[in-house]
Amino acid sequence: MRAWLLVSAVLWYLTRVGWQRFSEFSEKGFVYGTPKSTVKIYVELHHNSPFLVCMDLSLAKKETVDPTYLWIGPNEKPLTGSYQINITQTGKLMVKDFLESLSGLYTCTLSYKIIKSQTQEEKIITQTYDFMMFVSTFAPQWKSACNDAVDCEDNTNYNVLQARDRIEEFFRSQAYVFYHNTNKTLPAMHFMDHSFQMARMDSCRAGFGKNEGLHSNCATCCVVCGPGTFSRDADVTCETCSSILNYGAKVCP
Repeated sequence: MRAWLLVSAVLWYLTRVGWQRFSEFSEKGFVYGTPKSTVKIYVELHHNSPFLVCMDLSLAKKETVDPTYLWIGPNEKPLTGSYQINITQTGKLMVKDFLESLSGLYTCTLSYKIIKSQTQEEKIITQTYDFMMFVSTFAPQWKSACNDAVDCEDNTNYNVLQARDRIEEFFRSQAYVFYHNTNKTLPAMHFMDHSFQMARMDSCRAGFGKNEGLHSNCATCCVVCGPGTFSRDADVTCETCSSILNYGAKVCP
C-alpha cells in the first residue's frame, strides 16, 4: 500500500485498481462461476464476500430441474451454514467477516436433471465451479471511495497533496505570527525552516504482499500471503518459507 510520509505522520492513500473480470456478474452483483476455469475474487479484510453463484451465467438463464448444490471449503470439507457461512437454498455462498484464514479454494458441485421430451428419460448432469477467494487490505471495490473518479489514483493523490499543502500553510502561519509579533508566546507546535519534508513509501501490512504475476488484475493490491510464503511488517512482497501451511503468515518458523 503506497503512502506519503508527512513529518512523522503517515497518510495512506488508495491506489488505482481495476475490478477484475474474473467472472461474470449479474445486475445484483452476484459472482457466477466459469466452467473449467477458476474464478479469482478479492475480499476486503473484515468485510463480507460477494455472493458466489454455483452456476455459470449462461446456465442461469435456463431452467434447471431439481438442482442440488454442494460447497467444499479451503479445508476440503463440506460447508454448512454458520455465523460466517451463508448458503442460500439456491446455492449462493457468502462468507461473512472475511479473515486471512478463510482465503483459499471454494468449490461447488451442481447437479440437476435433464428430461428427454420423447422418452421422458431422466439424466443427471454434474458441473463443478471453482472460486479462489483472497482477503486483501485493499480490495478492488474500494475504488468506490474515490467518488466515481475517472482515475482513482490521481484523485487520491490530489487529496493527499492538498492535505500536505494545508499542513504546510498551518505551520507557516504559526511561524509568521511568531516572527512578526514579539508579544506572542511561541506555540507548542511551531514550524522550523526546512523541517517539513515528504517521502513516498510502498508497503503492505504483515502477512500481505503484492504479486503482479499471481494477481495480474490486482497488481497494486496487498493480498494475503498464501501457504509457503510470509511477509513481515511493512514488506512489499511475500517471501518463500516452505514450512508455512496457512494464509497470512507474518514470520517463517
